[in-house]
Amino acid sequence: MKVHFIAIGGSAMHNLAISLSKKGYQVTGSDDEIFEPSRSRLDKYGILPKYSGWNPNMITSDLDAVILGMHARNDNPELQKAKELNLKIYSYPEYLYEQTKDKTRIVIGGSHGKTTITSMIMHVLNFHEKKFDYMVGAQIEGFETMVSLTEDAPIAVFEGDEYLSSPIDPRPKFHLYQPDIALISGIAWDHINVFPTFEKYKEQFKIFVEKIEKEGCLFYYKHDENLLDIVKTTSAHIEKISYTAHAYTKHNNQTFLIDLDKEIPIKVFGEHNLQNISGAKLVCNKIGISDEGFYKAISEFKGAAKRLEVLAKNDNTAIFRDFAHSPSKLQATVKAVKDQYQQRKLIAIMELHTFSSLNASFLKEYKGTMESADIAIVYYNPEVIKHKKLDAITPDQVKNAFNKENLVVYTDQKELTDYLTHTNLMNHNLLLMSSGNFSGIDLEKFSNHLIQ
Repeated sequence: MKVHFIAIGGSAMHNLAISLSKKGYQVTGSDDEIFEPSRSRLDKYGILPKYSGWNPNMITSDLDAVILGMHARNDNPELQKAKELNLKIYSYPEYLYEQTKDKTRIVIGGSHGKTTITSMIMHVLNFHEKKFDYMVGAQIEGFETMVSLTEDAPIAVFEGDEYLSSPIDPRPKFHLYQPDIALISGIAWDHINVFPTFEKYKEQFKIFVEKIEKEGCLFYYKHDENLLDIVKTTSAHIEKISYTAHAYTKHNNQTFLIDLDKEIPIKVFGEHNLQNISGAKLVCNKIGISDEGFYKAISEFKGAAKRLEVLAKNDNTAIFRDFAHSPSKLQATVKAVKDQYQQRKLIAIMELHTFSSLNASFLKEYKGTMESADIAIVYYNPEVIKHKKLDAITPDQVKNAFNKENLVVYTDQKELTDYLTHTNLMNHNLLLMSSGNFSGIDLEKFSNHLIQ
């Protein structure tokens, strides 16, 4: 098989390219910019483009497939050539389905928690040496790539993203997978640039449920009212099973799952992760993993990259990094850290970085999301707002939107780092939340500096 990637350097695209190369496919690709770690990883497998830019001469009639990344534009010269030659052009999710259409597909959707739940299921299957294909949106310990496609795995586990499929395909990615087993963790408005109203956003999950294969199964979080509405109004041709947070207890900042008369220590914490564990367990049970087998594996799960990841710690301070950027993720993450370490003060810092979070009309969605923090800080870079071609927002707008007493807003990175450098972190935890990196801070290096 000969496959060409247009915009091969993307996080998802380069992982898929590597997976196909490992499968024995002849892989080529192009891009106008490729950053680390994509560049080194593509180079390792001998599929790094020899030069930057687009080259229509790479699009030839003998290609079995062209895979189009979101980074490419509609007028991309390679895309135009592929159309002229009438080649089969796939979006990333279309190609994943094409590769797994004869397998049992498990798709994890939801506005929050989908990466973690997918990672948990992958970890459990890997622990028990089960063969499976997968796609997940973060780096997971024990897995070299974020995508794997094989000939013989009977199962495929996919994280179901609701964002657009490609520049020429505006369907949400998770509409294309047609799962046999699906899970939705909850629904909270996101991606305002694509779904300008909450109703429009919510509709995408209804469509996702309708696309579950006949006689398939949907697991869903019981206490999400928006999700309950969808479950009630969608097709009856599937089994629908609700779940809640797993029973647990805590001793000395350690969380234990309760299973009958047993307490099982786990390495993650927070109400949202206890919900995630319940959902992951149901999926694993459905595909033949016993309760005992699940608990044995999940006790070793350390979490996905950038999901309550410990950057540095000592006996009286821990510094966490989290991907939280939407209101629901932010609120759950702040509450989780405060509840787990109630004897310590919590400094929670959130960067407004995404299109939605920097949109003045969306800011009100953040009301009350940082209430659990003892010290709450919001950072944003006005230059990012200009780059995204959004209307400017002011610190006062941010303060009013979050509605948190004594909220501090920084728009200058140096002022933020100076504040942290001169703050005594004794008996404090620090939580850094962003889908970016606070305008270029090496968070791991900076965190170790703060601890020292």
